Amino acid sequence: MNKSVALIPALLIAALGFSPVADAQAAKNSAAAAKTLAAAQAASKANRWAECIAKAREAQGVAGKNAYDDFIANELVGFCATRSNDFASAVRAYETNLASSFVDAKAVPARTKAILQLYYSMKSYPKVIEYGQKMIKDGSADADTYLLVAQTYYQQGDSKSTRDFVGKWIADQERRGQRPRENAIQMYVTACMKLKDEECTAKGFEKLVTYYPNPAGWANLMQSLFASRNDAAAYGAYRLAIDVGAMGGSSDYTEMAQRAIELNIPAEAQKTLEAGFAKNVFTDKRDIDRNTRLLNAAKERAAASKAGVAKQERDAAAGKSGDADLAVGQVHLSLGDAASAVKAIQRGLGKGNLTNAAEAQLVLGIAQLRAGNKGEASKAFKAVKGDADLERVAKLWALRAK
Repeated sequence: MNKSVALIPALLIAALGFSPVADAQAAKNSAAAAKTLAAAQAASKANRWAECIAKAREAQGVAGKNAYDDFIANELVGFCATRSNDFASAVRAYETNLASSFVDAKAVPARTKAILQLYYSMKSYPKVIEYGQKMIKDGSADADTYLLVAQTYYQQGDSKSTRDFVGKWIADQERRGQRPRENAIQMYVTACMKLKDEECTAKGFEKLVTYYPNPAGWANLMQSLFASRNDAAAYGAYRLAIDVGAMGGSSDYTEMAQRAIELNIPAEAQKTLEAGFAKNVFTDKRDIDRNTRLLNAAKERAAASKAGVAKQERDAAAGKSGDADLAVGQVHLSLGDAASAVKAIQRGLGKGNLTNAAEAQLVLGIAQLRAGNKGEASKAFKAVKGDADLERVAKLWALRAK
């Protein structure tokens, strides 16, 4: 599910300034090693990697050589070994030079990251974690470093460490006002799923639809809510799925339509089934026949509902029951009259005797959103309290409102 950070040695070397053209005649080089180092440098320029490495190591063994000779020799070994995909030799050379007094302190983070990347390419995962955690601790880690550590836990099959590490990283990014990386969130979701941690899986999918919204991400969130024992939460999830294009197969359309009829909002059942037929989700003849009958029944009831909504509105307004106002608000919403739905539901909430005020707030938020009032919709969704599933659906609708 995740995308790896690619390691391309040539680009890595260029980015970090590891260069084969170190001046072997510089004043700090000894006369004893200069000639051999020059030969190693010439070999590197000619892409003769084995010769470059051999000459550089030879220079380290000559009598009279000094510390700077060793440093330059290691730079040449590191460069030529990386070019020839001998990452083990390269990492040893660069690791030795990391602590050298000849390395500018400002270059240490980049060199450390290069060593970490070399270890990752070698699949030396404990060393990747060692260097990565060190950089995180001293504050020199960038996003790529975090991602390599995360991928290391992931590649090792350590789902718990992946979940914990990436979860903290995502939270840190959010605190800094940064957008978490998509592949980091995907790794988090995958780790949560492997751990059968439903709460963290849902949280991960919520992050995906927050920062990288798409129908597939929404669909993953919807499925568990469709099965909620709270009918209001389940229907709120179906409405959201329709809204974001995240309905699944034909059964989702049929189920939503049946629920709409049970809620006495057949106009919404009609719209749902018509959308399903338009998308050709019903392919089996038995399925087509069944949903055609259901659609015909929904149309007949929708016509009656539309004809009777004015009286239902008057009766609800005159009555003492907030539930009647919510019911007529649902009808208005199903008929596409979001403004009247808002008015009716607000009236019901004002009466203060609703059986389920949280449901009313959720439907009010949906109506406000469809009326084009995103700010008021967000307030309504935040006001949904008292039921975990309704709160979760409201949170998703609030994401949609953004």
